[in-house]
Amino acid sequence: MNYSLHRFTFFITTIIVLSSCSKNLYQSTTYKEIEIIRDKWGVPHIKAATNAQVAYGLAWAECEDDFKTVQEQMMAIRGYLGEVNGKAGITADLGIKFMGLREVANKAYPKAFSQEFLQVLHSFVDGVNAYARAHPKEVMLKKLFPLAPQDLIAGYLLGLMEITNTRDDLEDIISGKIAKNIPKEKTRGSNAIAANANKTKDGDTYLAINSHQPMEGWYSWYEAHLVSDEGLNILGATFPMGLTIFHGANPYLGWAHTVNYADFSDIYHLEMHPTKKNYYKFDGEWLPLEKKKYKSKVKIFAGIKIGIKRSIYLSKYGPTFKTDKGYFAWSFSVQHAAKAMEQWYNMNKARNLQEFKKALAPRDIPSTNIVYADREGNIFYVSNARIPKRDARYQWDYVLPGNTSTTLWDKGFVPFDSLPQVTNPASGYVFNTNNTPFSSTGPKDNPKETALNKTMGYKSTNNENPRSLRLMELMENAGKISYEDFKRIKFDRQLPTKLAMWGIPNLDLLFQLKPEKYPDVADAIKLLNNWDKKYEVTNTETKFFNLALVVLNRMDRKALKGKITEKQCYEAIKRVKAFLLKRYGKIAIPLGEYQKHIRGEVEMPISGGRGVLSAMYTRSLGNNKEKVYSGETYIELIRFTKDGVKIESVSPYGSSARPESPHYTDQMKMFANQQLKTMSLDINQARKNAERIYHPVRFVKKKK
Repeated sequence: MNYSLHRFTFFITTIIVLSSCSKNLYQSTTYKEIEIIRDKWGVPHIKAATNAQVAYGLAWAECEDDFKTVQEQMMAIRGYLGEVNGKAGITADLGIKFMGLREVANKAYPKAFSQEFLQVLHSFVDGVNAYARAHPKEVMLKKLFPLAPQDLIAGYLLGLMEITNTRDDLEDIISGKIAKNIPKEKTRGSNAIAANANKTKDGDTYLAINSHQPMEGWYSWYEAHLVSDEGLNILGATFPMGLTIFHGANPYLGWAHTVNYADFSDIYHLEMHPTKKNYYKFDGEWLPLEKKKYKSKVKIFAGIKIGIKRSIYLSKYGPTFKTDKGYFAWSFSVQHAAKAMEQWYNMNKARNLQEFKKALAPRDIPSTNIVYADREGNIFYVSNARIPKRDARYQWDYVLPGNTSTTLWDKGFVPFDSLPQVTNPASGYVFNTNNTPFSSTGPKDNPKETALNKTMGYKSTNNENPRSLRLMELMENAGKISYEDFKRIKFDRQLPTKLAMWGIPNLDLLFQLKPEKYPDVADAIKLLNNWDKKYEVTNTETKFFNLALVVLNRMDRKALKGKITEKQCYEAIKRVKAFLLKRYGKIAIPLGEYQKHIRGEVEMPISGGRGVLSAMYTRSLGNNKEKVYSGETYIELIRFTKDGVKIESVSPYGSSARPESPHYTDQMKMFANQQLKTMSLDINQARKNAERIYHPVRFVKKKK
């Protein structure tokens, strides 16, 4: 079919079906070809004849469980969030417009996508629009609907901006934090592990999926099972408005994502003409900046909205911003990632390592580590990245000169084979915990760092974190492991023997002070020295350590290249002791007393913490309690056995974000206790044990 005709037909159909003037032409009917099977945990198992119909069912299920988040994402993409959320929303609206994601989506759609995938994309969008039409009282902003395919494409691009940390650069430019001599820095987290017969006692292949994401909101995980008569059968997790599984397992293979830290964006300082307004120098010529104006509305009171206008510019490098420090331009990998959603679709369908690597090769997904395992016993790791070929004469982790084509992204991208990767290492395991990709398996099998890394920006060799150090410690000391050993490693709550955190390479010094030398804090020193470095709910040392770490991190350590002194350790311990006595009346505070897993009226203590494999990140509630908001989140453990694929999983809260749902909090206790629920790829098993089986609604033309 001609692409232009296909696009025109799709839009005309959508507009006719969903426009308010056509209410009398269309009626709702049951979409019987699509089954939504809810298991006892409320997890949707979507069954349909075609992959496109499955996408429709997934869209419907996502809207049932979290329509508010679905709408918030799309309002931001459309530039409407400020009209609903006020000042907080307008910041997102303008930021997204400044990124130019809508322009990237418009340019790519539909010609960049295969006809097969366009059917899936259109069907998913139809499903969201149908849900909105069928539930008008839940719609937050009427003009948001109908959605178009470009909205979803731009939504994916926004998610990739988050995953690659690229949006941080935009925030730095706009806030004026950026300067020519400031290097770019990134932070995020996740764990992924795979092991095969070289490491497992039973000869099975194991995979642990354990991405650290927010527990709620735009980028929280949503579990689903997708099955079609066209061969699709995959169980795992996606984000709200995700039309495929982002990581999970099918009958043949599985994979996990973690965030990686390569250099996915560049910032340029433009040389502006001294007298000619908005002209910049490029290869000896003075070129005009293209000016773009954006408009949005922001709610200031109930029912009252005011218009906001902002301008940005475009240069050879991309979006360009005027700041009090000059004009800065921005290039980033996500500008080339419009087809990421189709790459995930192809990964969902892959049946072996060869097909999986073929799906990865285009690198339309511009980042993330990938840890892979399959039923044939293969394991594989790659630090996936879409990185431009760069001139090694420049320091690419700093702000670059914006007056020369030598720094322009027009020389192609680093080939897939040049990325750090390892397949079937002799050690029998691969992993990533957001550490350097040059430690991704046993010491003898690791990828070698080459000179190319100077321009790719990966974490260098030996750039580890506490989770990677602990994992290597456990794997190397274990010999062959059972599945129960594998689970214990995944849920481990102990810091590594050699401790380095937050840029402090000799943090062990904190645990080496002599109580008799510092009698005023002898009790606190003994508390730390006796700690087994575990984050169990019963441990009484974690609060003291966490606060001491914060105090030490704020101290001036430049002269010692980040190292701490014994005097600084004493000062930190003294300050923390005084604070805790004032706040709590004691210095030994059980972790479970202050660290809580909370949703609605449900509250319980939870183990885990910063720096351990069972990661938990908290925010203070202001009442001597801290709520876990990020960390472990969705967990899926997969075994490829002689008898087929065995899957266990858990979500931090439940399958629904609706407070009235029984599945709003029904997995919380299981999650806090590090327990897993049994899942299956057998759709008949899901149907047999279903809590509810039903069909979504669609709108069809009335018969005359």
